[in-house]
Amino acid sequence: MPGERIMASYVVRRQRKFTPAWILARLEEFLYRLVIVPLVAFLPARLAYGVARLRGSWWYRLDSFKRKQILSNLEGVFGDELDLTERKRIALDFFRMKSCQAIDGMRLAGNGQALARLVEIHGMEHVKDALASGKGVVVCIAHFGSFTNCCSLLGAYGFPVTDVGNFTYNPMITLIERLLKRSIIEKRAPHHFRHPNIEPRKGQVEAAIRMSELLRANEVITIAIDVPVADQDRRHAIPVDFLGRTVPLLPGSVSIARQTGSPVLVVVALRSPDWIHQVMKISPPVSLEGDIEEAFKRCVAMVEAPIRQNLAQWDGCANTQALFDFGLLSPEKSH
Repeated sequence: MPGERIMASYVVRRQRKFTPAWILARLEEFLYRLVIVPLVAFLPARLAYGVARLRGSWWYRLDSFKRKQILSNLEGVFGDELDLTERKRIALDFFRMKSCQAIDGMRLAGNGQALARLVEIHGMEHVKDALASGKGVVVCIAHFGSFTNCCSLLGAYGFPVTDVGNFTYNPMITLIERLLKRSIIEKRAPHHFRHPNIEPRKGQVEAAIRMSELLRANEVITIAIDVPVADQDRRHAIPVDFLGRTVPLLPGSVSIARQTGSPVLVVVALRSPDWIHQVMKISPPVSLEGDIEEAFKRCVAMVEAPIRQNLAQWDGCANTQALFDFGLLSPEKSH
């Protein structure tokens, strides 16, 4: 309901207090990205990711605001399913994972082999076979694991990849992450995407035309499907099962695939327990039989399972506003 969404936004804004501890944590984050990551990223992997993991543990202790936010979010969404010990473990692993992702991004430099050596890819043949049909490929992803870096890695292997997503408006991405992207990632960190990011919120018709052009040129587009729906787009959303609730999501990935005849693949990147290696799983083409809603629900189910099993690797854990927008969290359950 609109009233509930307004209240949720109020609660989130109320929680954002620019305390000295909050400011210190943000400064530390910039320092890590600007100075530490470039210095250690190309050291032997065990050392580079060891530094990242230690920094993640330090960040967990330093950033009490985000730590408490994650713990509160997990309790609000999952209740008694997760005890306090488990919630703390997930929160700590989230901080460590984010620190490691910064190393991932820097290791994409050059031909990307510094990262590629650490990522085991299952199902690369599905991308090759799909492109052989000449109709491009739609890749569905989630804000899970090192998703951007692994999709960029496909570009490093020679596939013509372009990312689609509302980075400027996406509530799954924090303000700090946007600032980091503009000031650091876009200017300094390497990537292997063929074209600039396509943002539907800047023009939905133009974005749809551009996506169709790329698919008809037999290229690959990646689309995150676990994105909260803006109020003006809710009439286009469909209800899907996600983390034990029914949430509204936009089936644009399947819609554009049906229009262009492009196959749809689902990609999930999972970090290994050693924090160094990753496994990137590329699915066979998802069946588009039935209506759009049925096909889209198949895609969502394929990303929801690893998210539920590895909550620390999902960006939504730290984003209270996104959880409100999904309907996974209510104002009454926010501390």
